[in-house]
Amino acid sequence: MKRLTTVLCTLVLLVFAVPFASANGITFYDWVFYVDGTTYENFAGDPIPGDITSFDTSTGLGTIEFTFNAPGSHNVIAFFDFEIDEATNTYFNEYGDAIGSPASDQSWEIDEPGYFFGDIYDNVISGSLDNTNSVPNTDPDDVSMALGWNFNVPIGETWNVIFKTSLYAPTSGFYLKHTDPASGIKIDVPGAAPIIIDPAAIYFSSTLDTGGAPPIPEPGTWILMLTGLALTGGVAAKRSKRK
Repeated sequence: MKRLTTVLCTLVLLVFAVPFASANGITFYDWVFYVDGTTYENFAGDPIPGDITSFDTSTGLGTIEFTFNAPGSHNVIAFFDFEIDEATNTYFNEYGDAIGSPASDQSWEIDEPGYFFGDIYDNVISGSLDNTNSVPNTDPDDVSMALGWNFNVPIGETWNVIFKTSLYAPTSGFYLKHTDPASGIKIDVPGAAPIIIDPAAIYFSSTLDTGGAPPIPEPGTWILMLTGLALTGGVAAKRSKRK
């Protein structure tokens, strides 16, 4: 397995590797994206694909958007590995939850990231998640999360996929939750007292915006358009005869 082989060969480096950054006890440790057969991996030195205008690459929080306008089948998956208060209580006490019901063309997975037993990393780079939670609260361990979509874009339409990570739970829809029950998150609020979120958690959600094709004109609109074209054609014909 690719993930396991990489870890065995570079175990010492990974143990002492410097992660992205830490914000309020949360460390953005790793990411992977699978987009229509192409894999982008953090540890391979690849850039994060998609529109990351609203994504903080140091904390791993925010939104990443992908746009698809080529007709046909598309498959996109995002994988995130966060650590919560690792320096204080390690990362083996954390667990995941899948909340709500996924859409018919949506896939997901919560698992140990592949350093020891999880298969989520291999599933991501192969483009297929297994829709299971292998790190529930009854069996805590190191948590990583992945969400994906497999869909078909009709001719003439543009569809958008948005992945979002946040310290706040979505108000609706299906989402994944990564919790450290022994930690709290302090969020500074300008001009007010800090907000304490306890226990600490990270929420991962995704939406598929089908957009749609331009609307078909109503019959009355067609009549106006045809009348306008006829008048335009008549004026052009008169000008042609004057020359």
